[in-house]
Amino acid sequence: MNSPLERLRDWKAPAAVILGSGLSSIVPESAGTELIPYADLPQIPQPSVPGHVGRFVLTEMNGVRIIFAQGRVHLYEGFSGKEVTAGVRVLAEAGVRNLVLTNAAGSANPQFAPGTWMMISDHLNLTGTTPLLGAPQFIDMTTAYSARLRDCFAKAADRVGMKLHHGVYAGLLGPQYETPAEVRMLQTLGAQAVGMSTVLEAIQARALGLEVAGFSCLTNFAAGISPTALSHQEVLETGQAAAAEFGRLLGAALPRI
Repeated sequence: MNSPLERLRDWKAPAAVILGSGLSSIVPESAGTELIPYADLPQIPQPSVPGHVGRFVLTEMNGVRIIFAQGRVHLYEGFSGKEVTAGVRVLAEAGVRNLVLTNAAGSANPQFAPGTWMMISDHLNLTGTTPLLGAPQFIDMTTAYSARLRDCFAKAADRVGMKLHHGVYAGLLGPQYETPAEVRMLQTLGAQAVGMSTVLEAIQARALGLEVAGFSCLTNFAAGISPTALSHQEVLETGQAAAAEFGRLLGAALPRI
C-alpha cells in the first residue's frame, strides 16, 4: 500500500487549504473523499485545540482536486516554528503549488463585522519566531500573499455576491487574547485582524516557492471594540456559521487558480 505522502502526491491536487478553528465544515461531503490522519505522518504534530480535527481530506470541488488540512498546531501549544509548519512542508512535498491559509481572527476594524471574511493582503509577524530559524534563508516577503491569487479570489467574490474585506493580519503568540491597549497598538501598526496562526505558515510556504492566499474569518471584535467578553466557544460557533460562505468562494475560485 502506498505511504501517506505518496497518496497525497498521487492525488495531484493543484491547491491545498489549511483550515482554522471552527472551519472544518468547509470540506464538501463527497463519495470520493479520502482521509489521511496526521497521525499517519509522524513529522506532523497532533492538534489539541477544539475545532482542529487533525487530518488531510482529499476531495474535489467543482471538478477540481483539492487537499484540505483540517486543523493545525500553534506555538502556544508548546511547539516550535518548525513544528507548526510541518504540514506546509508535507503539502509542498506532495506537489501542491498553491496554498490557501484560513484562520479565525478577531476584528480590529470596527467596520469589519463578526461573521464576515477578510482576505489577507499582508501580515505582521509578532510571534517572535520563524520556521526558518537556524539557517540563513533570506526569503523576500514583499509579495507574501500572491497578487494573482488575490485577484482570482476577489473576482470570485464578485461572482458569488460575497462581501470580502481586504486587510493586514497580525499574528501573535497567544494563547491569551489581547488587551485593549494591545489592540490599539496593533491598529496603530495597521492591522485589521488579529490571530495566533498563519504567519509562520506563509513564511514557510514562500520559502518553498508556493503561492499563498490567506483569509481570516472574523469571529469577534477584538478587545476594547466590543464590551462582550471573548471566548473560544464564540470563535467556533461563528466560524461554523461563516464556513458555508467561504466554501462558495473557494468553489468559484478553484477552477481559475
